[in-house]
Amino acid sequence: MKDRIRWAILGTGKITNRFATALKNIPEVAELAAIGSRSIASAQAFGDRYQIPKRYAGYEKVATDPDIDIVYIGTPGVFHRRDVSLCLNAGKHVLCEKALTINASEAKELIDLARSRKLFLMEAMWTRFFPVYVRIRELLKEKVLGELRGLIAPFIATVPADPTNRFYDVSLGAGVLLDLGSYGISWAYNLFGAPEEVKGIAFFGDTGADYQSACLLRFKGGQIATVTSSMIAYDVKDAIVYGTEGKIVVHDPWYKPTAFTLIREGEKPEKHEYPLNGYNGYEYEALAVMESIRAGKTECAIVPLDESLEIMKILDEIRKQWGFTYPCEG
Repeated sequence: MKDRIRWAILGTGKITNRFATALKNIPEVAELAAIGSRSIASAQAFGDRYQIPKRYAGYEKVATDPDIDIVYIGTPGVFHRRDVSLCLNAGKHVLCEKALTINASEAKELIDLARSRKLFLMEAMWTRFFPVYVRIRELLKEKVLGELRGLIAPFIATVPADPTNRFYDVSLGAGVLLDLGSYGISWAYNLFGAPEEVKGIAFFGDTGADYQSACLLRFKGGQIATVTSSMIAYDVKDAIVYGTEGKIVVHDPWYKPTAFTLIREGEKPEKHEYPLNGYNGYEYEALAVMESIRAGKTECAIVPLDESLEIMKILDEIRKQWGFTYPCEG
């Protein structure tokens, strides 16, 4: 492998623009070499914006390009199974946007494929790589909160109304559970392991997507996580992890944080700040992925594949309680 790992991107939406910017911020280790889009016009425009030498209409030529080491999948969730499979079968490592797939069955299929091909695969749960969470994991290991008792993780914001947008269109995997709620559920699993009980409720809007949802998760040690999400309400994005001796408040927005406050009984609150210094946050994830690949690993210990699969099972269970399936699930 060359000094710089060569990336390709599939899709030209908002998230892929952010990821492209991040790769351009770390040129000493990453090379953004190709872009694939549904049309050559959008691929050319994206390529011009980020000085990407190779631009392809469709995704097959990206997957088979011999100059590409890893592909970042930023297409809508309903296409992840198709696009990840394409790249893995062509021998490419893959970083795929969350949620990894629409359901656990698809996720297991991709994980099995990656393992059989001995290729790197990771769900792009970028939140876990921020310096804030690196430090929080250290503090929790030191038991600064005593015994952990729970998590409160709201991801509430207003999304501009547009029934053709992926946030609203169920044919594209719309709904706040998979798009927003998955962040909190992922963090809860990372903190407490597999839940023993899951309860979910939702409000469905005019397009049939879940516009608001809430879920409760109870874990083996008695911990309880409350995860709420909405795309039709004013911003609420502070999260709290709490224990027997204190709490940590991760400040808005907790899913891409730059600060948290440690509050312990009888002590002065400690605010910890980690400015991004020109990064947009996706750099941390990309750097960890490249470190894993250079080490010959096919998984990243921060977001292991078995954990991504178990989280997809939780999301499936919540949707089962709602009686909700996506059109692509038949």
